[in-house]
Amino acid sequence: MSRLAEFRKLEQTLAAQLAELEAMKGSSELKKEIEFEEKLRDLLNKYGFSLRDIINLLDPQSVRRAAPAAVEKAPRRARQVKQYKNPHNGEIIETKGGNHKLLKEWKAEYGADVVEGWLNK
Repeated sequence: MSRLAEFRKLEQTLAAQLAELEAMKGSSELKKEIEFEEKLRDLLNKYGFSLRDIINLLDPQSVRRAAPAAVEKAPRRARQVKQYKNPHNGEIIETKGGNHKLLKEWKAEYGADVVEGWLNK
């Protein structure tokens, strides 16, 4: 799509949305809702209440129904780097987990228990 065609399409969309906005501004229902919201906020400020207080006052069960706030988990502890030294050839590898290719080969060849004994502390 050319930039000009895209521009014209957006221009038409904007004009349609502006017309819809003007139609809503003249709506008596919208004016009533805006007036209600303004009066409600004034009352809340006058008596020192928040919207949450009003919800709890009108529907005390809503607190129990609401999804519990996300409990922050403690960050995972960083894995320690482990260093293995193969006594047969002197090779040293460093890994944070057991998914290391050479470590897997050693465990397949020599056995997992033996390779875990090669762990340098």
